[in-house]
Amino acid sequence: MSAKGHRLFAAVYDRVNAQAERTWLGSRRAGLIAQARGEVLEIGAGTGANLRHYRDVTRVVAAEPDPAMRGRLVRRLAGTTVPVEVSDAPAEHLGFADASFDTVVATLVLCSVVDPDAALAEVHRVLRPGGRLLALEHVRGEGRRARWQDRVTPIWRRAGAGCHLNRDTQAAVVRAGFHVGQEERFEPPEVPEIICPFVEIVAHPGAKGPKPQDVS
Repeated sequence: MSAKGHRLFAAVYDRVNAQAERTWLGSRRAGLIAQARGEVLEIGAGTGANLRHYRDVTRVVAAEPDPAMRGRLVRRLAGTTVPVEVSDAPAEHLGFADASFDTVVATLVLCSVVDPDAALAEVHRVLRPGGRLLALEHVRGEGRRARWQDRVTPIWRRAGAGCHLNRDTQAAVVRAGFHVGQEERFEPPEVPEIICPFVEIVAHPGAKGPKPQDVS
């Protein structure tokens, strides 16, 4: 990533997603984030699309390493109803103490982190016992669709700020030591098949997860 970040991607991100936010994505965000409690860390907070949905939480740390995305996130802080702190920490190297948060939120970010195993190991590390991971993501499909996702991902990744169409996020969550309590796979309306399916996950950290250095 350049020092200026993905400026073009950040500039068009909200406009590209505007229709989805009005029809299905906004309500999905709201329903998922309604389950957040206590001290919250959001990884890959992007332009801040989730900020307006936080209610019954103590505070939110919104971590976004891309400076172009983070600049747009900061502009949304005035509309928040809970205390929000902005961090530039990447998901793979969060820099927070062990067991610092009650909830970690990850929406449409595990597709584009550099190392999903390292990122989820970090999430496991910073969650308190009894905490929860709330995730919303598009994931690898099956059969012919999965094969097409494999073919298209190298080009898609370059155009989409590192986004992968073919990541098996559910498997990565389990591999990181989480117990999946709720999981819903779905295909949103009017979304190209190559980007589907999506999954919504609520998971809890197990007693032990891999150490971040073991998966880097």
